[in-house]
Amino acid sequence: MEKETIPTCVDCGTQNCKYKDRTYPDFCPTENLKEEDRKWALERYDEGRNREIMIASAEVEYEGYCQWTRVQEIMEFARKIGAHRIGIANCIGLIREARIFARILRANGFEAYSVICKVAGQPKTSMGIPAQCESIGAAMCNPILQARLLNEAHTDLNVVIGLCVGHDSLFYKYSDAYVTTLVTKDRVTGNNPTATLYTADSYYRKKFFGGK
Repeated sequence: MEKETIPTCVDCGTQNCKYKDRTYPDFCPTENLKEEDRKWALERYDEGRNREIMIASAEVEYEGYCQWTRVQEIMEFARKIGAHRIGIANCIGLIREARIFARILRANGFEAYSVICKVAGQPKTSMGIPAQCESIGAAMCNPILQARLLNEAHTDLNVVIGLCVGHDSLFYKYSDAYVTTLVTKDRVTGNNPTATLYTADSYYRKKFFGGK
């Protein structure tokens, strides 16, 4: 027996939270929102630089809408929040892309400071990672150390370039500076993970849905 699916935002067809001229479905979290949750979230925007970040983000979205690339958006966002030293947490497999990005940053008046994923060269087995995992490389990725070194460098904004699934999670957790992502690694699709979503009903249908 299939487990009952609880509908959430992905199951909504109205998007009335955006358009405001339609009908919310019964399961809509906006329609069923507790006042204490709404109030709690709004109060968080008064913590630290959160409101400044939100305003800068909205301005970048508006000013560069369908005109600026992600690289341009990051630089404009950095300018708006006064970020000069930009940290780059990159995968060693995307060192070329990280170098290009650093060159662009420097050409536009920023300071680029990169820490690569294999920093310290720690053996995977020393962390309890199974020995067979060393067949694709003996050194472990070290996102927590990446974050610490960028923290010590007092970066104003950190940019992730291709950290592995999970490693990026740890980097986000331990970074003192706000973090945005430039590249999401996907070795199969040439770092374009949405290609899998676009082909989920065609080429990848059997892989994900068992031929249904």
